[in-house]
Amino acid sequence: MHTNTLKYDLPAGIVVFLVALPLCLGIALASGAPLFAGIISGIIGGIVVGAISGSHTSVSGPAAGLAAVVLASITKLGAFEILLAAILLAGVMQLAMGVARAGFIANYIPSNVIKGLLAAIGILLILKQLPHAIGYDVNPADETSFIQANGENTFSAIAHAFSAITPGAMIIALLSMLILVYWDRTPLKNIKLLPAPLFVVALGVALNVTFDRFFPALSIDPEHLVDIPPLDIGNLGAYLNFPDLAHFTNHDVWIVGFTIAIVASLETLLNVEAVDKLDPHKRETPTNRELVAQGVGNICAGLLGGLPVTSVIVRSSVNIQNDNRTKASTILHGVLLLASVLVLAPMLNLIPLAALAAILIVTGYKLAKVSLFRDMYKKGWSQFVPFAVTVAAIVLTDLLTGVLVGLAASLFYLMRSHFKNPFSMEQYRLHIGEVVKMELPNQVSFLNKATIKSALWEIPENANVLIDAANSDYIDHDVLEVINDYRVVAAERNVKLNVVGLRDEYSLHDPIQFVPALDKDTQTRLAPEDVLQLLRDGNERFRAGRTTKKYYLHQVEATAGGQHPMAVVVNCIDSRTSPEIIFDAGLGDLLTIRIAGNVISREIIGSLEIAHKLGAKLIVVKGHSSCGAIGLALQNEGAHSMGAITGKIRKAVDQCKCGAHHPPEGKAMLEAVTRRNIENSLDEIIAGSAFLRERIARGEMGLVGAYHDIATRTVQFGEPVTLDDGRNDLAA
Repeated sequence: MHTNTLKYDLPAGIVVFLVALPLCLGIALASGAPLFAGIISGIIGGIVVGAISGSHTSVSGPAAGLAAVVLASITKLGAFEILLAAILLAGVMQLAMGVARAGFIANYIPSNVIKGLLAAIGILLILKQLPHAIGYDVNPADETSFIQANGENTFSAIAHAFSAITPGAMIIALLSMLILVYWDRTPLKNIKLLPAPLFVVALGVALNVTFDRFFPALSIDPEHLVDIPPLDIGNLGAYLNFPDLAHFTNHDVWIVGFTIAIVASLETLLNVEAVDKLDPHKRETPTNRELVAQGVGNICAGLLGGLPVTSVIVRSSVNIQNDNRTKASTILHGVLLLASVLVLAPMLNLIPLAALAAILIVTGYKLAKVSLFRDMYKKGWSQFVPFAVTVAAIVLTDLLTGVLVGLAASLFYLMRSHFKNPFSMEQYRLHIGEVVKMELPNQVSFLNKATIKSALWEIPENANVLIDAANSDYIDHDVLEVINDYRVVAAERNVKLNVVGLRDEYSLHDPIQFVPALDKDTQTRLAPEDVLQLLRDGNERFRAGRTTKKYYLHQVEATAGGQHPMAVVVNCIDSRTSPEIIFDAGLGDLLTIRIAGNVISREIIGSLEIAHKLGAKLIVVKGHSSCGAIGLALQNEGAHSMGAITGKIRKAVDQCKCGAHHPPEGKAMLEAVTRRNIENSLDEIIAGSAFLRERIARGEMGLVGAYHDIATRTVQFGEPVTLDDGRNDLAA
């Protein structure tokens, strides 16, 4: 416990204690258990569970969600002492679950269900506390089920409440809510040790004392105040109940213990996930440690005569709303519960339940703000519907039932999503022809069988089909059968089929019937204009961010015996302009000559002639934006050996300045020189090699300039060079 956080935790702990006290008593009453059983569980939940738990925000104690289970179990087992034996067993089971690391279950609760839980609790706080705010205190303060113990439901209780209004209670509740809402606009907000809820409680006591003395008609009767039963301090043992261990052999005790362990654990895991969402510091509760803490707590509850404990969303929400910083606030609330039954009862019995109801109603409003519903709606039906179903189900049933209904709705949308979109289909053109690619997702279940089969069987004849399972951790056996059956169909339709990425345990060998690497026959069939279009297509894929997967291992095997490139690119040495990447090319597709400023020399012309001998069908001279070599030439840098490069580029600089009344400047000048330099390089290739001139004239080889805009990822090609009627100047 740090002194710098105590100024936050102390007032938060006091407020949580004030809220928890009547709730502990109310749950004990609703459970058919001794009233002090609720207080004992509150003390254990605060001190024991709070000390062991790793959560900074969660507050544990008796929960309304278990009240019905406890009431039915007492009836079934016949005595509260026998129930304590079941609670002791439940604690041992929870402790074992924590040690066995069963807390991972919390990771599988969808966010939309958790947010629905929080919103539903907010709505329930408003609906359930509204009767208490106007002085109708027939039902327990922590009642959350739609059908209540006295036969009423949530809405009928509100209707009855408005026919039995207590004016003094309503005045206190209204003033309290106004203060809570507008507290941040008053100077009192700067007093850290005086949170708004604590001020509201003090005001409620003061108003009720004032009503008693000066306005008897508004005086609040004792049944509308906190009611801690009198305690004989000299005989504390009389208030403790102990488990009847002789009933450990009773089959029903084990069934009740298992039921309590499962329900309490699920409710705890749900609540810690929910409060972690509320935590402004977004700290994560270690769920396995939380199960251990709850297990120890329930062992203590069983031994000392308490009710089952769980993490409780209402008290945890109040804790967070009052800006607690550490679990010291939780432990402090337990200490105060202990003190309340020992020495503070007379003072606490002056607190109107209406003031506490106001605190919970405002907390409920913060949990169920309209903005939360609006934000969930904007996320689409798959998020909003499970959220809304969870809210409605919890409000109209109870917490656990509502969450299970919400999980079912979320599971429906998950299955629907898997059924509709079990894979991605893409069609693109490579040098080997059109390729239809089916990429399978991480999990492929039997629900995907029909759509995968339909998509495969609809692929036309003579296609190249690639099924990529590299990202799939699990593929259902039914889907594997579909893939295996399609091999037969593919063979009959002259479809070349590749299946890549299947895990070894599927015992289904990957058929590789085509490789996205150039072979001699394909290279021979390609014309220069075909290669140019392939480069355009590849750059479009790169620009759009949907480059093809290369399967380099297969390409290595296919090209190990020889290369059959389709083009040669004269490229700058700039690190941002790799031709293989910006043209989305595979291994062996391109020959690349890299030289600063993409200038031409005798050695480069020799390399281009060799490229033709290797079968390349197109020469591309590619410059680019923000070229460093062009920039140096513009600055007339020519010292040392770099002059061999910048000297060649200076010709383009002079050409861009001559004959212009207003020569370009800055970036415009840099681009103009770059484009002119590309054209000069094309001229040098034509002038420097009779061998290449002849091949270009005969159409055996193409020659084209290209300008790569690095910022937009786009390559702009000029018109291919022709030797009879000139060319479309890229520099124009």
